[in-house]
Parts: sequence; structure tokens; C-alpha cells
Amino acid sequence: MALSGYTVEFTSPVSATKLFNAGIIDGHNLGPKLMPQVIESIVILEGDGGVGTIKQANFTDVVPFKYTKERVDFPRQRENLEYKYTLIEGGQLGKKVEWVRTHITVESASDGGCVYKVSSEYKTLPGVNSPDEEIQFVKNRMAGMFKAVESYVLANPDAYA
Repeated sequence: MALSGYTVEFTSPVSATKLFNAGIIDGHNLGPKLMPQVIESIVILEGDGGVGTIKQANFTDVVPFKYTKERVDFPRQRENLEYKYTLIEGGQLGKKVEWVRTHITVESASDGGCVYKVSSEYKTLPGVNSPDEEIQFVKNRMAGMFKAVESYVLANPDAYA
């Protein structure tokens, strides 16, 4: 059992606040709308978005698992533009990994755009090698979701002002 992690970073011409509001604050609505081929739905099972809130993402057959549940560890902060959560059920949890924690930050760039950064750390179960293939799958899905949200905000400049 090893501790591992990865970070992906995306740059965008969209302002940090707009991208955070679209991708994080309203992500449960935008995700299924923008990527219906991947995300069937995202539902808030408990809470109001603050610490302890439980969300479930339900996926289509293109994803190798049916759903994931995450618990908010650090609230979606509009001031600092950051968000932290822990995977609590679904995905590869209990099959390949013991736990997964994710931290998202969105920082303003000098050109008026932003840098969107996702850092995840995880602990593999005993006897399981680092799931490199799954990590690449997740990174690709993150990139796809990021680009979909970015494109939506660029096409709808009055949204998320």
C-alpha cells in the first residue's frame, strides 16, 4: 500500500471567479448538461454544499464504474476559490484504493484568465500497484470536463458573472 498522487493544471482565458462558479458552485447542474455521454446526473444527497455535504455522481456505461460519492471536506469558498473533497464510496474505492482526497484551486492569471489546478492523493490497497491506467482515465475526464465548462462560459459570457 503506497501513497501516491497527481496534479493537473489547466489555463483558461475565462476569469477565475466565472470558472469557479460554473465548474464548482454549479458543477452538479452543468456536468450532466455538458457531458451527457459521461455523466447521467449529479445529486446532492445531504447538506447544502458546506462541510459534510455528500454528492453522488452517476455515470454512463463509458465509465468503468457506475457512480462515486464524495464528502465535502472544505467548503466551496468563493473568496479563495478552492474546494476539497474525499471519495467515500464508488469508483475504485475498496477495490484498488483505500482513500482518495482531492483539492481544487482556481487562481487569477495576470492576463485576466485563470489557472485551474486539481491535486489528488490516494492510498492504494495492499498488493495493488499504482492504478496508472485509471489515473490517466480520470485526468482525461477532468480535461474534458474543464474544456466543456470553459467552452460553455465563453459561449455564454453573461453566465456566472
